[in-house]
This record gives sequence, structure tokens and C-alpha cells, in this order.
Amino acid sequence: MRNDVSLVRQNISQHVGSKVMLETNKGRQKALVFSGTIESAYPSVFTILLDSGGGARRTVSYNYTDVLTKSVEITVFND
Repeated sequence: MRNDVSLVRQNISQHVGSKVMLETNKGRQKALVFSGTIESAYPSVFTILLDSGGGARRTVSYNYTDVLTKSVEITVFND
């Protein structure tokens, strides 16, 4: 498991600054879909700056284990 977390961390760190689509699983077959940019990658969490239509900026953070457990699914857009 530790090795898997480090692989996810490394992969996300390589894509800092990239546009992504983020799908979060909220349980009971509810999911939210956002688009944004990977802002930074820290040892325990990573942050994403969400795109919003109104000009307000919102930053969300997730654990790398959220990606492993598929609570969060990230799709990186190739620029």
C-alpha cells in the first residue's frame, strides 16, 4: 500500500499545472464533476484550483489515498 501511495503522489506531482477533470464520489451513487488545475502537491495532500464561471476562485484538497480508494477520479488533459 505504501508503494502505491508513493506512485500516486509521484504521478500527481508530475502533472502540477495541468488541466484536469475531477469526479468525486459522494456515496449513494452521487458524484460531482469539476474541472480545474492541479495547483500543488504536498507530502500528504494535493490541491486543485477549480474553474468557476463567476470569477470566484476555489481551492480543494484531497489525500492521495482518495485516489487509491476511487473516492476521487482524476483525468489529466494533455496540453
